[in-house]
Amino acid sequence: MKKSKSEIIFNVCNILFMIFLCFVTIYPFLNQLAISFNDGMDSTMGGITIFPRKFTLENYKGVLTNPSLKGALTISVLRVVIATVLSLLVTYAAAYGLTRKGLPFRRGLTLLLMIPSYISAGVIPIYLMLRTYHLINSFWVYILPGLFLFYNMIIIRSFLQSIPDSLEESAKLDGANDIQIMFKIAMPLSLPVLATVALWVSVQNWNDWTTTLMYVTDKNLYPLQYLMMRLIKESETAQEMALQITMNKGLDEVSQPTSQSITAATLMITTIPIILVYPFLQKYFVTGVTLGAVKE
Repeated sequence: MKKSKSEIIFNVCNILFMIFLCFVTIYPFLNQLAISFNDGMDSTMGGITIFPRKFTLENYKGVLTNPSLKGALTISVLRVVIATVLSLLVTYAAAYGLTRKGLPFRRGLTLLLMIPSYISAGVIPIYLMLRTYHLINSFWVYILPGLFLFYNMIIIRSFLQSIPDSLEESAKLDGANDIQIMFKIAMPLSLPVLATVALWVSVQNWNDWTTTLMYVTDKNLYPLQYLMMRLIKESETAQEMALQITMNKGLDEVSQPTSQSITAATLMITTIPIILVYPFLQKYFVTGVTLGAVKE
């Protein structure tokens, strides 16, 4: 169909606006990426846009060889992997159990699980509870408190309810028990929604630094995100790290990293892994959210 003049003008303006919006959104990331690959002393002169002016890998070498950041990266990776796997198992098991029509007090249990998602006990009671269970300054403070999220359970449960009952009945006729049905039939069919929830859980755990701020004082348990927050908010920390890298590697004054270049490199190391994970789960994302939409 031939478009009218007003429709053409609208489309052109809409495209230009979206291009501008994409540029405004992406430019800060590209700018920090360029600074992270640019010589630290040269970056202090300013004028870096989206391309490094004096390319170097010393910023990344210094960050990746720094003992504190290497330990923090290990903590972050272990936290994401362990928390995602255990959270999926716990949430999926709870969701599957609440889909069983013969489960006593099923609606009451759902209501009981729903209440804490609306009413929080507050930071102090949570801190006292974690201290009682000896989770303060423990790696498991990153894992156990967030294993179960009611919203994720509802999404998975709604997806499981869309699976035809005939599949379960056929499996039982073949001699399968509930555990076999749960893991060999329902779980493979739930891959889209499980991938979606896994993405949510992994992103949440990868980006979280407030747990460390409130419950962890042991520097050996600091994740990468908490160190990133300190680098951004405390310029002295970044400057000390840059000086330590310079002393360890024996760089001259012209090529030494600065707090700005170290912060940019750490920011990229913190951000890029989760960006690389998303494309592999993107094909499941829309399907999982659509099929797992709440249906009551």
